[in-house]
Amino acid sequence: MESRPQESNLKETKKLLPPPSGAACSPHHPPLKSPAFLPCCQLLTVVCFLLVPLRFFLYARNLSSPRLLLPRPDNSSRPPPPPSANTVTDSCSSGLIFVYDLPTAFNADVLAACDELNPWQSLCVALSNGGFGPPAGELAGVVPANLLPYWYSTDQFSLELIFHRRILAHRCRTVDPSAAAAFYIPFYAGLSVGKHLWSGDAASRDRDSALLLRWIKEQSPWKRSNGSDHFITLGRISWDFHRSGNDGWGGSFLNMAGMEKVTRLIIERNPSDKKDVGVPYPTGFHPRTAAEVRQWQRFVLNRNRSTLFGFAGAPRPQVKDDFRDFLFKECKRAGKGKCRSLDWWKVRRQNRSAAAMRLFLDSTFCLQPKGDSYTRRSMFDCMLVGAVPVVFWRRSAYGQYEWYLPGSGEEREGEWSVFIDSREVKNGTVSVKEVLEGIGEKRARKMRERVVEMIPRLLYAAVEEGLGEGMQDAFDVAVKGVLQRFRGQ
Repeated sequence: MESRPQESNLKETKKLLPPPSGAACSPHHPPLKSPAFLPCCQLLTVVCFLLVPLRFFLYARNLSSPRLLLPRPDNSSRPPPPPSANTVTDSCSSGLIFVYDLPTAFNADVLAACDELNPWQSLCVALSNGGFGPPAGELAGVVPANLLPYWYSTDQFSLELIFHRRILAHRCRTVDPSAAAAFYIPFYAGLSVGKHLWSGDAASRDRDSALLLRWIKEQSPWKRSNGSDHFITLGRISWDFHRSGNDGWGGSFLNMAGMEKVTRLIIERNPSDKKDVGVPYPTGFHPRTAAEVRQWQRFVLNRNRSTLFGFAGAPRPQVKDDFRDFLFKECKRAGKGKCRSLDWWKVRRQNRSAAAMRLFLDSTFCLQPKGDSYTRRSMFDCMLVGAVPVVFWRRSAYGQYEWYLPGSGEEREGEWSVFIDSREVKNGTVSVKEVLEGIGEKRARKMRERVVEMIPRLLYAAVEEGLGEGMQDAFDVAVKGVLQRFRGQ
């Protein structure tokens, strides 16, 4: 990954090398052979030689900066500036945030090793553009043309990068820890543990987490609170950080001494852990302004929905009684015009986003069973296009994202979603088609309106300052919630 900038830098440094014997000290003048000018040439030669290692030193120093490895979506590597005093307004009445400047081993170096973060493929492209990934050009003709530049092929596990970039430029960030009410730890724990999840070596999965805790426990803000006013973003599900002993799955970061009081913003929370706060999975839409969001809301709300319900997933024939297989059969029984399904294995990888987008745009309801865990990014993908999610396990949605979705209770849950018990589908006592047909067009329209109303809170904006006009995105909701939680303590 780093060979290209080094090669470019070497080309630049050639300009600093002394001219060959007999050449002029200045390219703009002919050779000067007078002895009076020899000291000038000798002096400049010495200076030029001294500048070469200096440039290499500065280059290496830049590579060690975590901010320079957090490119903006416009591909600029310039880090956001710290907020000035006049940006701290009444909107920061809940307190200021201090962002730790961690050793690069905990974020920048993890990202720099993007070729090694996944045992099957490089993640360098997926984690480009500050975590948004490459532009999603395959959506041309599917989304409005003027909004296409704000769609990306965003990896579902990229939240740590997205959050870090945004919080560095947050209006309530302070560089004075004594003035802060909240302390953010920009450790890329999900990317770090993801590299070793399929390794049999438990120690390798825990190494970075243990070193991070050792480092942060030496910091003055931590010593004052033991982490009760600290928070972190985790870009993988809670299960990946809750290993007990040495034989289980994942790392043990959240079971380590010192993490008991830290608030975790995580894409799937452990319902029994009150320090876990569920936040939306990153999706592909990263608009810049509230106006762009409103345009998208109008587009999906007015979309003609030709299919009652749709389902996108990958069947697991090797898994006995795989529920997704039941849903594929349910969809087939419902017939055309009522249900459409999308088998991931039958769609080329580069075409999956467009195929799923078309499916959800054409469907009133979208089926959301468990994935490899209880939650799926697909639920947010389908809500983002104005379809109503149908869930089959309560833990897949209810109680997961309490800061983002309407409150608990059947009445509130029924405003934006449908719950059908998976056991009743499996034993044949309930038909998905009959349940959804029974809702009726009028109520289904109201449910879709409620889903579309929630869209801004479910996406991550492209600009550091947010969407503007008082519209909060998922990042804004998370930061506000953390500050209010700490203030309440």
